[in-house]
Amino acid sequence: MDRSEELIAEIDACLALSGQDGWAAPFLALVEATGAAQVMVFSYRADHAACLLSRNFNAQALGGMLAEEYLDGWFRQDPFYVQVMALPAGGLVLEVGQPEVSEDYRARFFDRPGLAGKTAVLTAGARLRLIVNLYWTEAASRGALPALLGRLALQHFEARLSEEPAALAVLSDRERAVCLGMLAGKKAETIAADLGVAPSSVVTYRRRAYDKLGISSRGALFAICRE
Repeated sequence: MDRSEELIAEIDACLALSGQDGWAAPFLALVEATGAAQVMVFSYRADHAACLLSRNFNAQALGGMLAEEYLDGWFRQDPFYVQVMALPAGGLVLEVGQPEVSEDYRARFFDRPGLAGKTAVLTAGARLRLIVNLYWTEAASRGALPALLGRLALQHFEARLSEEPAALAVLSDRERAVCLGMLAGKKAETIAADLGVAPSSVVTYRRRAYDKLGISSRGALFAICRE
């Protein structure tokens, strides 16, 4: 199978799994195919942002850490925040290169993690407004995939949209149930009893959830899920 066939297979998998568990794997494979060092997917409402997916391919914990900081008010300085809020449903805008930001913002989100620039895909649907950020260690490359990634992400996360925190949409049912239990203040033993599994299984589901969300602590879970 050549590279083009592999990409088509990953795209097909994303479409087939849209709104379902298992979607993240082919999506991340497509992101890696762009050469990006990091991807972050954020959703936006008026004066609010939520992280739906974060992954740094070289330092996994870094993606979650940067997402936490971004959600702690820094998203208001994102030059694309106002722009995505103004997009009509069905709209998509591709922004390539280094955005105009403050020195503090650049130092925190680009210089310190060693990222040279990004491609931001701004897209809006009937219920969600997303920015899919692809970060590069060298000059950004446009290509054909970024816009497609924006469409695939919007389709998937709108299909998963519910009353649960949007950040958990990327998880499996069991992983999501464990995280919801933690958000409700339940201990592992109580969550295990609710799910009918051993406490050790809860630990396993929690670890898998943290890996997918790019976080490493309960505090980080609360941060990316807070309203």
